[in-house]
Amino acid sequence: MLPQQVVILSGERITAVGSQARVAIPPGAQVIDLGRATVLPGLIDAHTHMFNTRKPNGTPEASLLIAVQNAQADLRAGFTAARDMSTHGNGYADIAIRDAINQGRIDGPRFQVSTRGIVWDAAPSNPAAPGNPLASAVVRSVAEARAAVRDQVDHGADWIKLYPSRSYAFTATGHVQYPPAYPMPVLQALIDETHRLGKKAACHVYGGDGERNAIIAGCDTIEHAFDLDPPQAALMVRKGLYYDPTFVRYLEPSIDNVDARNTGGRFRIIPIFEKAVAMAAATPGLKIMMGSGVDGSAYAHGTQALDFEALVKRAGMTPSRALQAATTVNAQALGWQDRIGSLTPGKYADLIAVSADPLADITELQRVRFVMKGGKVIRNDFAPSPPR
Repeated sequence: MLPQQVVILSGERITAVGSQARVAIPPGAQVIDLGRATVLPGLIDAHTHMFNTRKPNGTPEASLLIAVQNAQADLRAGFTAARDMSTHGNGYADIAIRDAINQGRIDGPRFQVSTRGIVWDAAPSNPAAPGNPLASAVVRSVAEARAAVRDQVDHGADWIKLYPSRSYAFTATGHVQYPPAYPMPVLQALIDETHRLGKKAACHVYGGDGERNAIIAGCDTIEHAFDLDPPQAALMVRKGLYYDPTFVRYLEPSIDNVDARNTGGRFRIIPIFEKAVAMAAATPGLKIMMGSGVDGSAYAHGTQALDFEALVKRAGMTPSRALQAATTVNAQALGWQDRIGSLTPGKYADLIAVSADPLADITELQRVRFVMKGGKVIRNDFAPSPPR
């Protein structure tokens, strides 16, 4: 924390940062006085779903409008960049929103998107029941896996979203089972083809063999991972992989409700998940991301700063490390460390401000009062300073 700092901007970029004694404000510059606030880099959410799950009678037009509203809510909450992790049955529409934001036609975070995602089905295809072209691509072989990756990249995907394990269930004795999805050769082909095309893969895993396979195969980011253990975490460190727990999303009451219904109230996944995230936080060298999983249902867009509080109070991370997860770490995971994630000359002028010190009270990030993206003020809830 540095007092009495000056940030000089020119257009979209930061040109100088330093103390008032060292950095002179150019004559005629517009001055935004945040001297009573704490200024931070714009936050990055590594796991959003800008599209809510489409209702049975929903239309593409309605879904698109909801997605735009969600993106704008995230931006106003201080998330100036984000990674979107599948469109929930809305095809490649995330690309249209990403491009519209980049072209300045609508406001929203800087997005990297993963479009439809790719799932496994061991059953033969049925020509009489073709797949939904807006939902996840379905593959049944190594060749189909590689073709599906190429197709999504050709459409404009920045990431490939994979699902090595998609469910969990308790046995009668309380043991958790996590059925794997893809055979290992198929998963390896999916990740290898993604990397061959210069892209990255994100793996939705709950646990078991699917989780282990994703780490062994080198999936760039491991999402959720309810039963992550020390050997797996150590392997992730050696391979340089990132862990994105999406913590609050799986601490919701709905998770307990499902477990209570399925187990008669005997077993819960939440304590198992909390233990895994706390273990990850204590693993030296493990790169932990901040990703919320906001999807507009139980976890509303614009409220995902709740994840900082959970990472600190329930996983044992320090406030500074939780902040780094959503700034420098996420910027590195997205390959954007040269343009966002810190208040550094040459990077985009993406910055936020809160009233107090988030290192003393991490919940301050739930009360963002100033947002700037690329030099454009999105919101400023601070009263103007009196004339001097």
